[in-house]
Amino acid sequence: MSRKIKLIWDFRGPTAQKTAEHHVIHLKEFIAIEKTNHNITGSQDFNDMYSIAFMVVDEAEMISVRDALKPHRGEVYIDPTEN
Repeated sequence: MSRKIKLIWDFRGPTAQKTAEHHVIHLKEFIAIEKTNHNITGSQDFNDMYSIAFMVVDEAEMISVRDALKPHRGEVYIDPTEN
């Protein structure tokens, strides 16, 4: 099983939450067009001024997706449903 990578876009400021939520719409469009192996996306709010949008890809897809979408950072994804 290959590792999964969580690509992350950081948004800061008073519009961070709405911007992250909107960014997820575009990530889902990308997944539909490019037919990536996973359709795991979402947004997460840390406080009123900081939110993220994220997308999970296989490690083998990471370079091409990274180059196309320019995430701010990435980390290894641990699926909470797998044990």
